[in-house]
Amino acid sequence: MPAALSAARPIAPPAPLAVRQDTRQVWVLVIGAGAVRAAGFSYPFLGYRLSDLGYTAGGISTVLALYGVGWLAGQIVWGRLSDMVGRRTTLVSAMLMAAVVLPCLAGATNPITMGICAVLAGSVFDAPRPVVSAVVADHVDNADARARVTGWRHFAINIGAAVTGATGGLLAGTTGLPALFWVNAVACAAFALVAFRCMSPGRPSHAPSAGSRSDYRVALHDTRLWLLWAASVCTLTPLAGLFSIMPLLMTNAGLPASAYGWTQVASAAAVLLLSIPLNGWLARRACSSSMVKLLAASALVLGAGIGSAGCATTSWQYAAAAAAAVPGEIVAIVAATAVLDSITPPHARGLYAGIWGSTLATAIICAPVLAGWSLTHGGPQLVTLMTFACGAVGAAICLPLGRLLRQADVPQRARPLHR
Repeated sequence: MPAALSAARPIAPPAPLAVRQDTRQVWVLVIGAGAVRAAGFSYPFLGYRLSDLGYTAGGISTVLALYGVGWLAGQIVWGRLSDMVGRRTTLVSAMLMAAVVLPCLAGATNPITMGICAVLAGSVFDAPRPVVSAVVADHVDNADARARVTGWRHFAINIGAAVTGATGGLLAGTTGLPALFWVNAVACAAFALVAFRCMSPGRPSHAPSAGSRSDYRVALHDTRLWLLWAASVCTLTPLAGLFSIMPLLMTNAGLPASAYGWTQVASAAAVLLLSIPLNGWLARRACSSSMVKLLAASALVLGAGIGSAGCATTSWQYAAAAAAAVPGEIVAIVAATAVLDSITPPHARGLYAGIWGSTLATAIICAPVLAGWSLTHGGPQLVTLMTFACGAVGAAICLPLGRLLRQADVPQRARPLHR
């Protein structure tokens, strides 16, 4: 569906050198998560499957919304479990659950059964995100190295998403849509096996005791976390609009589905072209306080880039809008993750990663609502204005977030907030 402000990082006992330097499993998980996303047909093709089953537009929207609810809740649940029972146990369990649930989703026809399967499938669709984030924080101690890993994680996920659209479109006509869900399930089962073999067993040395609620209290009272969450939702909502706002605008302009496909090609090409130079540039700034400023700038770029689609009339103009948003997308993910790393207590890495990971699911729910309302009440011009305004709000929220990070000194940041 990503490096820290070194002065803001909580003080923790140094990890053993062997643990800090063991990055083999990090890269295996990065590649594996990208491969699972490449086979992640369940979300982008679920609407087509429901249409084939005769669901109305309202029924399709309801099932997709339930999928989004599961996605949001799953980020927090899997992130917290990775702290409590261990990274390997959590990731393997999530992927095995996906291997069972996705075939059920493929075979469901009854609305109630379909809704239940959608919630469960949504909960595991992006389950690797908080677990891998926690593993990266566990094993990569250097801030610029974490930024590079984050950049390449985002690159792998983007390439995976591009493969999903391309191969899914080709296979759907020959194998049928249910077969795509089975392919997704097999990929998840394979990733579970890889994770079981390559990941370290057991819980992190700083793991909380089972049933402990203190980390929840710390997270709920951590103003920095919730400012970051709000800023990220506003920043990622225009990005989610690439899959909801853009199709609505192009349909409204009378352009065929093939034209929308070219926007995806343009976006993927921009990711390929810009990822390497931007990843290096961001890694060199990973230890500086400018990461909050970069997050604010990325919010404006995404709002303006996707928002400019409201002024487009031709296929190439829509494709240009999609490509223009890519620099903001890359910077946003790396910068937000850098800030997250800087405020996360070592014993709650999975929980904090899960809470932040829910921002993308929230954005995916908000984007079509924002686009639909704007298009109905003001046409494409209002879509442009509201999309840019969403990014501007995200940038504005970064102001108090940056102030909090600058004001607190190292000993204050090392203590849990409002325990």
